[in-house]
Amino acid sequence: MKKLLLGNEALAQGAYEAGLKVACSYPGTPATEILEYLARFPDVDCQWSTNEKVAFEVALAGAIAGARSLFAAKHVGLNVASDPLMTSAYLGVNAGFLIVSCDDPGLHSSQNEQDNRFYALFAKIPLLEPSSPKEAKDFAKEAFKISEKFDIPVMIRMTTRVSHSKEVIAIDKRKIVKEKNFKPDFEKYVMIPRNAMKRHEVLESKLRKLKAFSEKTKLNRIELNERSLGFITSGVSYLYAKEMFPEASFLKLGLSFPLPEKKIREFSSEVEKLIVLEELEPFLELQIRALGIEVEGKHPSFRVGELKPEYIKLILAGKPKPKLEKKARKPSLCPGCPYRPVFWILKKLNLLVAGDIGCYTLASLPRLSSLHTCLCMGASISFHEGFRRVLKGKDVVAVIGDSTFIHSGIPALINSVYNRARGLIIILDNETTAMTGFQDHPGTGKTIKAEPTRKLQLEEICRACGVKFIDVLDPYRDLKKLEELIKLRLRQDELSVIIVRRKCQLLSRKSKPKPLYLKENCKKCYLCLEIDCPALRKDANGFIEIDESLCVGCYLCVEVCKFNALIKNEEQSC
Repeated sequence: MKKLLLGNEALAQGAYEAGLKVACSYPGTPATEILEYLARFPDVDCQWSTNEKVAFEVALAGAIAGARSLFAAKHVGLNVASDPLMTSAYLGVNAGFLIVSCDDPGLHSSQNEQDNRFYALFAKIPLLEPSSPKEAKDFAKEAFKISEKFDIPVMIRMTTRVSHSKEVIAIDKRKIVKEKNFKPDFEKYVMIPRNAMKRHEVLESKLRKLKAFSEKTKLNRIELNERSLGFITSGVSYLYAKEMFPEASFLKLGLSFPLPEKKIREFSSEVEKLIVLEELEPFLELQIRALGIEVEGKHPSFRVGELKPEYIKLILAGKPKPKLEKKARKPSLCPGCPYRPVFWILKKLNLLVAGDIGCYTLASLPRLSSLHTCLCMGASISFHEGFRRVLKGKDVVAVIGDSTFIHSGIPALINSVYNRARGLIIILDNETTAMTGFQDHPGTGKTIKAEPTRKLQLEEICRACGVKFIDVLDPYRDLKKLEELIKLRLRQDELSVIIVRRKCQLLSRKSKPKPLYLKENCKKCYLCLEIDCPALRKDANGFIEIDESLCVGCYLCVEVCKFNALIKNEEQSC
C-alpha cells in the first residue's frame, strides 16, 4: 500500500514501523503533524506535554525504561528542552531514542531561524538530515538502529520544506520490537559529578566510533559525475543543487555529524571546484574548513532566509542574495476573534503591552498596533515585571494565551508574586492551542487521543500562585466591564489577573446576522476600521462595506461606532 504523506507524517510512519512505543511533544509549526499522525495508532503512547522540556524527559525516560521513544519539537522548542538534551548523551539510552528538530528557515511561523544542527555538535549526538519525505521515513528507522548500536540519542533535523512537502510513500508492516529490560545503573543514570566525569569519557569514545561509522554508512554517499564542479551538501539543499546542476558531482551527507573526514578528503581530491551548499548557518563549511580543506561557501547574505534553487548560481558566482521588492499582504486576526476587543481596549487606553507567542502577536500590526514586545514563550509576564521596575509611572499589561501560560507562564507569575510585583496580567483563554492547529492542552480537558482528563482551571492555578485579584469574563458579552476592570486593576497596588475566556471563533463557528449599516448616520470617521476586522472595508465612495462572507456578527464594530451608523441586526449579541 502507498500513501501521499507530508514529510512529518512520513517520518512518523517510519518511526511507527520501527516499533515506536512512546512519543511526546508540544505543538509547534513546523513539527506538529508528527505527533498528530502518531496519535492515530492505538499501540503508541502519545502525549502533548505541558512544554518541550517535560516532553523530552518523558520520552527519554521511556527509552531508558526499554521502549523505543521519540521527542519532536520545532527548533525553538529544543531551546526549552536544552537542559535535559545536553546531559542525555552522557546517560545514553536503553532502547532507541529519536530527537526530531523541525527548523524553520524563512520564519514561516517562528520568532527566529536558528540552525539546530549546532545542538548536535554541542550535545555530542549524531545528526541525520533527510532531503525528502521518503528519506525522513527511512532515516527514522535508521536512527533507532544507530541509537541502540551506540547507546546514544540520535537527532533528525527537518526543515519546513521537508516537513511540509508531500511524497508518495510505501507503507510497510510494523516491526515487533521487544522492550528491553531496565536495570538501575547508578554510574550510568545518576549524573552526580563523579559519574558525569566518567560518562563524559564514555561519550567521547562513542563519538570516535560514530566518526568511523560515518565513513562507511550508506547515509553518506559520493556521486561522481562531471569533475569540474562538486557539491558537499545535506538536507533539502541536495535536491535544489541536483535540480539546478544535475551533471555535477555530489557528496551527500545524510549523517552530517560527526563528519566523515576521509570521505570528504577523497571527494575533494576528485573535483576541481568544491562548494559547500547548506541552508542558514555554515555548519558544514566551518567543520570542513577546520580540517584544512579548501572549499567555497556562500555569501553571508544567504545565512538569512530559505535557500532557493535559483540562488545557487548566485552562490557559485560569489554574489549576494537579491533583495525582495514585493510587499506582502498584511495578516490579521480572524473575524469574531475573542482577542480583538481586548486589544482594542488596550489601544484605546494607550497601555504598554508585553506580548507572548500566539495568534495575538497579530495585534502588533496596524491598525490595532497594541502589542509591543514578543520574544518567546512565557516572556510576557517576565517583561511586564522588568518594564514596571524601570518605567515608573507607565501602565504596563502582560498578555499571554492559555496554552502558553501553562507552557512557561506559571514560573514567571510565581516570580512576580514572590518579588512583590504589581500591575495586570491578561490571560487570553480561547480553550485551545489555536495557532498551531487547535491542539488540546491541560486546560481543555482532553488528551491528544481525545480521552477525557482533568481540566486545569487557570483561575485555580493563579490563586495557588498567590494572586489575590482574579477576574474571569467574556470579552464580547462584557466589553464595557472589561474596560472598567482594566482601569481598576491598574490603579491597585497589587498584582492582578484577568482571564478573558471565549472559545476560538474557528472552533465555535457561532455567528449572528451581520450588523445593519445606516449610511446616513456615517460621518466617515473610520473608527470602526481601527478594530482591524477583515469583514469591514471602505467602498469607492468612502462609505463602509461589510463583507457578508467574512462577518460573523460579533458586533464589536457596533460597540465602537459613536454615531449609530452600525447597529445590531437583532437585540441579542453573539
